[in-house]
Amino acid sequence: MSFSGEVKEELAKLENDARHCQIAELAALLIYSGAVRTDAQGEKTIAVFPDAPLVASRCAMLLEKLHLTEMCAAQGAETNNCLTLEKNDSDVIKKTLRTIKYKAADSLVNPLVMRSLCCKRACLRGAFLSIGSMSNPEKGYHLEFVCSDAKQAEQLVELLRIYEIHARVVVRKKYQVVYIKESAEIVELLNVIGAHISLMNLENLRILKDMRNSINRKVNCETANISKTVNAAAKQIDDIQYIKEHYGFDNLADSLRQVAQLRLGYPDATLKELGQYLTPTVGKSGVNHRLRKLSELAQSLRNC
Repeated sequence: MSFSGEVKEELAKLENDARHCQIAELAALLIYSGAVRTDAQGEKTIAVFPDAPLVASRCAMLLEKLHLTEMCAAQGAETNNCLTLEKNDSDVIKKTLRTIKYKAADSLVNPLVMRSLCCKRACLRGAFLSIGSMSNPEKGYHLEFVCSDAKQAEQLVELLRIYEIHARVVVRKKYQVVYIKESAEIVELLNVIGAHISLMNLENLRILKDMRNSINRKVNCETANISKTVNAAAKQIDDIQYIKEHYGFDNLADSLRQVAQLRLGYPDATLKELGQYLTPTVGKSGVNHRLRKLSELAQSLRNC
């Protein structure tokens, strides 16, 4: 199962005892998923189809808890992974729409059902269940809500801003997509909607990912330093060989001759190690100064 699916399964099992929060979540589930429709005769219907089984199951549970449907209706909806209320259920539909304070004029959740912060959390939970998704955090951080129109997207952006989650909107085909890419803000959203197990799983993945990146950076840095040292040593040996062939070690000052002979004898040694082989010992900067003198001499010989 995908990480997004795991989050939704966790949310679908949450208990929500406060009636006002149940109403806010039900409103978000029905409205954001587009479950409230108008048939050919102009009558309202409510339908959540099998492609969204968690939404259907959650709606059925909330309808039952709010005493809007009978137990058998709720059980049937959950078993069949769908929820369909049509003409024969007109009383249930009217009660449901009245409870969520449905406004036919737009596709928004009525602000009257989410006045408190807890109800806003419930609304965001319903929104994620119905139109939300999240990428695999091992590959990247991306959470989004696919809204049917710009007004829905604007409402979600405003809700998220209350919790200092700064979402952006992009148009994808005929949809308005509200998305979040900052890992810290995705973690905050999971906390807000009550997906605490998924939050901990995400945090564990973040820690592992950060550790892996840190190790890779250190390895890359050390590899670069080794490569730089090897290349420098190869250039020094090449210069010293040229001096030996075209100038001779006997013409060198004792300090330069000693370093030249040591470099040829220990091609893999660091500057610090070369300095410790000298008598008396010389520091890293001193060895580097002598090798630079040898390099300048080799260059002047080449230019002659």
